[in-house]
Amino acid sequence: MFGSICKSSKIILIRQISSIPSQYFWKLRNLCCPLYASNVLKRKLFLRSNINNIGSCTSLTLSDSYCTAIVINYNNNTIYTKSYITNTTTATTRTSSTDHHHHHCALTAMSQKRFFHDGNIFNYSMQEQSFECVTPTSPNGSGVCDVPVKKYYRKAAHRIFVNRSLHLENIKFYGFDMDYTLAEYKSPQYEQLGFDLVKERLVSMGYPKEIMQFEYDPSFPIRGLWFDTLYGNLLKVDAYGNILVCVHGFEFLKHSQVYELYPNKFLKLDESRVYVLNTLFNLPETYLLACLVDFFTNSSEYTEDRTGVKAGELFMSFNSIFQDVRRAVDWVHIQGDLKKRTVENLDYYVKKDPRLPMVLARIRESGAKVFLLTNSDYNFSNKIMTYIFDFPHGAKPDEPHRDWKTYFDVIVVDARKPLFFGEGTILRQVDTETGALKIGTHMGPLQPGQVYSGGSCEVFTNFINAKGKDVLYIGDHIFGDILKSKKIRGWRTFLVVPELVQELHVWTDKCQFFAELQQLDCQLGEMYKNLDSSNKEKPDISKLRASIRDVTHKMDMAYGMMGSLFRSGSRQTFFSSQVVRYADLYAATFLNFIYYPFSYMFRAPAMLLPHESTVAHEQRYQIEAPMIQRARPTKADSTTASGSHVATDNGAQVVKEVEKEVETTTDEKTVTVPHTRPSTPRTVTHTHDEDYSEEESDPNNKSDGENADDANGKEARKTPK
Repeated sequence: MFGSICKSSKIILIRQISSIPSQYFWKLRNLCCPLYASNVLKRKLFLRSNINNIGSCTSLTLSDSYCTAIVINYNNNTIYTKSYITNTTTATTRTSSTDHHHHHCALTAMSQKRFFHDGNIFNYSMQEQSFECVTPTSPNGSGVCDVPVKKYYRKAAHRIFVNRSLHLENIKFYGFDMDYTLAEYKSPQYEQLGFDLVKERLVSMGYPKEIMQFEYDPSFPIRGLWFDTLYGNLLKVDAYGNILVCVHGFEFLKHSQVYELYPNKFLKLDESRVYVLNTLFNLPETYLLACLVDFFTNSSEYTEDRTGVKAGELFMSFNSIFQDVRRAVDWVHIQGDLKKRTVENLDYYVKKDPRLPMVLARIRESGAKVFLLTNSDYNFSNKIMTYIFDFPHGAKPDEPHRDWKTYFDVIVVDARKPLFFGEGTILRQVDTETGALKIGTHMGPLQPGQVYSGGSCEVFTNFINAKGKDVLYIGDHIFGDILKSKKIRGWRTFLVVPELVQELHVWTDKCQFFAELQQLDCQLGEMYKNLDSSNKEKPDISKLRASIRDVTHKMDMAYGMMGSLFRSGSRQTFFSSQVVRYADLYAATFLNFIYYPFSYMFRAPAMLLPHESTVAHEQRYQIEAPMIQRARPTKADSTTASGSHVATDNGAQVVKEVEKEVETTTDEKTVTVPHTRPSTPRTVTHTHDEDYSEEESDPNNKSDGENADDANGKEARKTPK
């Protein structure tokens, strides 16, 4: 007996996994499909330490039995699963005298044993109450690992996620934005403040006083939405402009309504029509636009038109409403009371974290330099920074408190990003006593402890002697901080995404929705399992499709009214695509650096396409004669091919015959061209990892210093002792 099912809890357990014969390995790998939602992306599933109401237990022989799907339902910290067993040859039932016996038995089996899924092995830890992914290794090339190597992941709350590999050892400069990066503003308090101030400004501009009754709802807006100034709609789109969600005011439009406005449910990113609400400062603005559109289109005093509203001879377009809101927002941020109200109540609006001075100090201790680059003016920046560094100690508990400016090698305010990454402005020095700018252009060098205003990236990097990839810039603004610094200057980038805290909470806490989708997907596959092009009857999948839509909707609503910041169902959002494209690293906070050494190699996971993620490696893809054979066989291939029966033998033989023909032809004829065919690269020439240098790629390509060391070593070996 290799497995058991506890009926009431319906959890499949694997016992004595180490003694399972190898022929059963790939059948057992189909077990524990409920881990799909957790192992593929999260790789960790938290469990409750006690399992109740287990009752009777059924044992079955796994020689011809395997589980095609196990669906998990996670509710109130308790796991329930449904199992679908096929080809069961023998099954015996035994009932214990007490539930306690099975309770203990189940926990014992789960405490030390392993689970298999999609070629991955999962260890269950009783101490951490979690499944950890174990990556299989195959020293003998068989695909089955005898001693699996554990893949270690830090806790989700401590993680920094990787889009492009980055070696911290190569980073010489760490640059920081201030707002929402070094200084994180509390939500929803800060959005509420901005929302109220913009309402007041609009009323002073002539808008109806009734709009002061609007109340900010943090469950509605998310970053990355598009506002269509022509029709007044908020759009959640994917990377290509395909519309995923369309909201007019507070009305979520149906598919038929969306098709009427947008042919093929598509909209091109046209700056004259579309405004992307990308920043955290845009959240109050996003919600206020929805409020105003809803107010004017539903008010009895106004009549809705396709592109605006009418009141008698007055016509107000959605574009004009948008422009008024934009002007009001800019006024509040630049001339209004937003900064004043913030500094008057810093404890209510701004977070403080004692890890901040420690992280910055450790970066400098690693040998790198640290600079501040913010769009805020010096007076506001000084008050915010003084507050978030206001601790009785310094970088360590036993060190005295010191001024915030001592944690930075260079400080630049009024940067006016993204203009800073282009033509820039005049670089001036700031009088830290008065906050006034000194006259004239500062010609360098940049001194520690001094504060500078404006400038450009070109001038700045020349002063600090930095190349593009020497710099890791950390900010929250996908366009102003990340996109422009990456595209124009080639800086490495780290995007701060505070919303990840809630995204990860939903991803783990609502895992039953992801598991239900996996179950429905398995059922859909079963309905088409034995059908091919000869079948005339169509299976009825209407109920299944409705169930998939219903579960997907529940999953979206768990994130908020607009759904997840990163996806809608299985589709990635525009914001998600921007993160993947421009942010090398991203995390909920840069303070997660404290959990990594500054020699750390962030290695990006493989971005698998469907033909890779849904086809297991052990499934041999048999081909008789390839239409296109692109692999050039090596001597090692020809040696192993004779003793193996792989699917590509025929293809390799064809290539060998072609090679012999080419050799014969070139021997008979005089060669007058430099090369008759390209030679196979003998060193790494393809870019696999962005941080690899030529020295790392080619062992024979050494620096002068390394060659000198080798020469000295050879001489030392020649010299007799």
